[in-house]
Amino acid sequence: QVQLAESGGGSVQAGGSLTLSCAASGLSSRSQCMAWFRQVAEKEREAVAIISRGDIRPFYAESVEGRFTLRQDIAANTLHLLMTNLKPEDTAMYYCAAARPAAGSCHDMTTYTFWGQGTQVTVSS
Repeated sequence: QVQLAESGGGSVQAGGSLTLSCAASGLSSRSQCMAWFRQVAEKEREAVAIISRGDIRPFYAESVEGRFTLRQDIAANTLHLLMTNLKPEDTAMYYCAAARPAAGSCHDMTTYTFWGQGTQVTVSS
């Protein structure tokens, strides 16, 4: 059984930093895609950062490029999202997601079968 457990959310002032962590258990080593998504109430869930097996570098949404960094700890089966220079518009519930092997495009949200429970990030101005 696959489980994704997020941690590291919280409240921070604009310009501050947070690191989110996603500990994966039961996930196949052949899983093609892992990602962080975020969602604000009444808005669509959006991809923030995606790591795809075989890609040279992770994908970052334009809104976070240069501020957020993905770090994958393969030994610990954990995916970290380092968030710096946080802005109030980064306030959202953040979700870790993973896909089954060969499930489809990592940029298609429907590819992701496994989701964490979410961790709240609140950035005040």
